[in-house]
Amino acid sequence: MTKETYNGWANYETWNVALWINNDEGLYHIALDCIDYVSFAEAMRELELVETPDKVAYNDSGLDVKALDEVLEELRA
Repeated sequence: MTKETYNGWANYETWNVALWINNDEGLYHIALDCIDYVSFAEAMRELELVETPDKVAYNDSGLDVKALDEVLEELRA
């Protein structure tokens, strides 16, 4: 059995969240203030923003949180 990916990401949901973080100025600035993806998702919940504009939940159980942690690390590099 092979592991399917989406545009090089673990799945569509992870790709979509990373896409929005990297391409939306507001989300980008929120992400810069977060130490990891879990804190980003919590910040989004506090702002009552629970999903991307494409309807992917920021707390979706299928998200590759480790990959999204790396996205946030790269923003700060």
